[in-house]
Amino acid sequence: MKSIIIGIMPQDQIRKRVLAIARGDYKPKPSEPKVWFTSMKSLAEVLSDDNRALLRVIAETEPESISALAQTTGRKPGNLSRTLKTMSNYGIVDLKRERNLVRPIAKATAFRIVAA
Repeated sequence: MKSIIIGIMPQDQIRKRVLAIARGDYKPKPSEPKVWFTSMKSLAEVLSDDNRALLRVIAETEPESISALAQTTGRKPGNLSRTLKTMSNYGIVDLKRERNLVRPIAKATAFRIVAA
């Protein structure tokens, strides 16, 4: 599984960067971060020790649903669902809808952090 490059930059700089990319003034290099956080604190909340352990469990067990993952980890499905949705918003987890179930897929278990 590949690692994800994560960048940390103030919100106004992220906005300027995104607008420059949209205008075509700037083309990001493949080695640049694809996932951005506005602070180390917000990064630490999303990639806490518990959440990184959760990503490893998802990668190793490949659960068929959030309910199956909840049983494996002993976490409550509602809490787990919120955590996975947050990680999905940052592109760290994919949530695939299959039939009536939502299957979590870890996109990475290793991260490289770049502070701007």
